[in-house]
Amino acid sequence: MAASKPVEAAVVAASGPGSGSGVGGSSATSGPGTGGLPRWQLALAVGAPLLLGAGALYLWSRQRRRRDTGARGDSGGLKRNSERKTPEGRASPAPGSGHPDGPGTHLEMNSLDRAQAAKNKGNKYFKAGKYEQAIQCYTEAISLCPTEKNVDLSTFYQNRAAAFEQLQKWKEVAQDCTKAVELNPKYVKALFRRAKAHEKLDNKKECLEDVTAVCILEGFQNQQSMLLADKVLKLLGKEKAKEKYKNREPLMPSPQFIKSYFSSFTDDIISQPMLKGEKSDEDKDKEGEALEVKENSGYLKAKQYMEEENYDKIISECSKEIDAQGKYTAEALLLRATFCLLIGNANAAKPDLDKVISLQEANVKLRANALIKRGSMYMQQQQPLLSTQDFNMAADIDPQNADVYHHRGQLKILLDQVEEAVADFDECIRLRPESALAQAQKCFALYRQAYTGNNSSQIQAAMKGFEEVIKKFPKCAEGYALYAQALTDQQQFGKADEMYDKCINLEPDNATTYVHKGLLQLQWKQDLDKGLELISKAIEIDNKCDFAYETMGTIEVQRGNMEKAIDMFNKAINLAKSEMEMAHLYSLCDAAHAQTEVAKKYGLKPPTL
Repeated sequence: MAASKPVEAAVVAASGPGSGSGVGGSSATSGPGTGGLPRWQLALAVGAPLLLGAGALYLWSRQRRRRDTGARGDSGGLKRNSERKTPEGRASPAPGSGHPDGPGTHLEMNSLDRAQAAKNKGNKYFKAGKYEQAIQCYTEAISLCPTEKNVDLSTFYQNRAAAFEQLQKWKEVAQDCTKAVELNPKYVKALFRRAKAHEKLDNKKECLEDVTAVCILEGFQNQQSMLLADKVLKLLGKEKAKEKYKNREPLMPSPQFIKSYFSSFTDDIISQPMLKGEKSDEDKDKEGEALEVKENSGYLKAKQYMEEENYDKIISECSKEIDAQGKYTAEALLLRATFCLLIGNANAAKPDLDKVISLQEANVKLRANALIKRGSMYMQQQQPLLSTQDFNMAADIDPQNADVYHHRGQLKILLDQVEEAVADFDECIRLRPESALAQAQKCFALYRQAYTGNNSSQIQAAMKGFEEVIKKFPKCAEGYALYAQALTDQQQFGKADEMYDKCINLEPDNATTYVHKGLLQLQWKQDLDKGLELISKAIEIDNKCDFAYETMGTIEVQRGNMEKAIDMFNKAINLAKSEMEMAHLYSLCDAAHAQTEVAKKYGLKPPTL
């Protein structure tokens, strides 16, 4: 199964941190090679939690419709509350506070009445845009208010903060909101206003904690607060990922991931088996040791290591060939660049890809392959224009190369250009009629178009197309996996489960298929134990499967096990194959941290499984 298509490495760019959309179905939901449905939909499959942007704050809702698409997955049912700019007369009620049942002293009532009068006068100034006078009135109200009147006093502080906000005095806004929250810990207006002040003061961690509390208090029903949470999560994720990724140790993916990556190419010279003339037949002993290369070539030695799955030595052997300016310099440059991409070192890969592309005398298929990989890298870096240019150049120099159309088709899906994607898949199929993968992905592209447009007749046609593909290509695991995702959307859970089983029978070492099957158990039967068992199996098969750790972390968030969730997210972060993927994972981790802090400070927790 071609789990790790290079274009699909850009999946997070298409669906947001988090995502992962694309066309790589069962095995493509974890960074490079991420595919199938967007990450927000995968998370919705876990019993339909309401996903906040990067997927960081969750609300368990068993009754929510699973067929959300686009932004509806985040905010379709959210209220568009007011901007919370106006002052108010009363605060949110706080248990055990407010006016006593019986009459107070004459002096106390007079003090409170005078404070309320000052506040009302301040409100008039506020509405007239006279904020300095309003602040003076609110300050008078604060000084007059009896200290035991927590709710009233918190209102006065919050109103003064609103006036400071209009003057963009963010430090004062935060200070007054803090006073208001100390007096009334579940005061939504004060918490949200303080969150906005922290945002202006660039206190992202504090902003996130406040807006997390607001989201929980509002039951995740206010779009304004959820959008702010989404925004700050993305900013935090990008900041942390930029620093972490710059200093990360290169990490070779699992052998399954690497083999799956190369299987998505059919016209890639460097991934083809070694020719007979390149190795000696007499060096294979009875124990089946690898064949020895005849020529003293670093590139051929690297190819031998590929066949042995001894991937860690490939880059160094390619460097020997390049330094010696050997016979296979162009091939060595491309192979070294490819493995640099696989370990997440795009900065090292780009110069090698540039050199191969500029070598006019090099084999055209080498140059086209380099363009495909550089184009995929650009898409991963959210540079779709440069990506499109590279794919178009590849088609110009090697118009008979099926790989170009296959991978450009995936790019077009990420750019929501489905008709163009289908045309590219058709051209790939014309050039290589036996390309089961292209045919399965064409069906998936048509399905996504129909599903997003809610066109039932086109959905049925796409489903019929999947049936034809798996009948024609019964050994194409990707076909079963993509069909399973479409069946899950249509809530045909039993049949989807059968498709995943067939996929596993064909590729028992594909960890991500187990993760998808685990997610299906949660959505279908609410069988948490079975779901976790399958995801644990994925980690057992491939302990470098970041998608499995991410999914496990997501489930632990929903179960309220924040410590375990954070541990899972951190493991996924260390395995991230791109800076963008890492940013998405940091967003998840930061949200879990924020929920932990909110629980400590205010005793607030979202509903759990």
